[in-house]
Amino acid sequence: MMTFNRVLQSEWLKLRKSSIWLLIFVSPILAFIVGALVDLGYNDWGVLLSQMVFTHAMLFLPLLTGVFAAFVCRYEHSGGGWKQLLALPMKRTHLYLAKFIVVFSLILAVQLLFLIGVVVAGAIRGLDSPIPWIMLLRSGLGGMVAVLPLIALQLTVSIAWSSFAAPLALNFICTLPNILVSNSADYGPFYPWAQPFIAMMPYNPDNFGAFNVSFETLIYVILGSFVVFFVSGFTYFQRKEV
Repeated sequence: MMTFNRVLQSEWLKLRKSSIWLLIFVSPILAFIVGALVDLGYNDWGVLLSQMVFTHAMLFLPLLTGVFAAFVCRYEHSGGGWKQLLALPMKRTHLYLAKFIVVFSLILAVQLLFLIGVVVAGAIRGLDSPIPWIMLLRSGLGGMVAVLPLIALQLTVSIAWSSFAAPLALNFICTLPNILVSNSADYGPFYPWAQPFIAMMPYNPDNFGAFNVSFETLIYVILGSFVVFFVSGFTYFQRKEV
């Protein structure tokens, strides 16, 4: 029986043979360009972070989550890959967790690059106030927690659908309403594609819509939806016929 470490290593080897990992630079670089070059007239870290989060988390972060989830299942959907893979002496639990961890790790790298971009953009803009590490870390951590249900949901869809393009199309369609859904305090906190954007925005008492929801309440909602999506996806994968 293959150990979990062996299964995880095999998933990473698939990525090493591709260039998909280059996508981790796309959103942080675009957000950095916006943060460093677009002058809103405010010499403030909170405004800079909000500006870059809008670029990063409104569209690209949910889309990248879907791309990574679809990619880690791409090989198994070609040429009877699921049958060959699951015929090996390994637990389905290990395989599902390994794919989830790979997607999460790629998003973690995206988030780290984004935070580095915020700090560098602030230096280029000449912000005089000290770097608000707590605000930046809270934003980065909030985004990492907020993508958990989205990863679980996208991974389930990518496992269920053999088409590589279909999960991406669904993810794109569901990401587009983000700016409208985020304005709703009733629906925004519960919409998986909007949760990363809402969680990463710095707190401001003048915020409106879903941005008025407390950070703690949002995290509880996110963790609850993550448990539902993860358990549902894991159960489906355990019962999946190949």
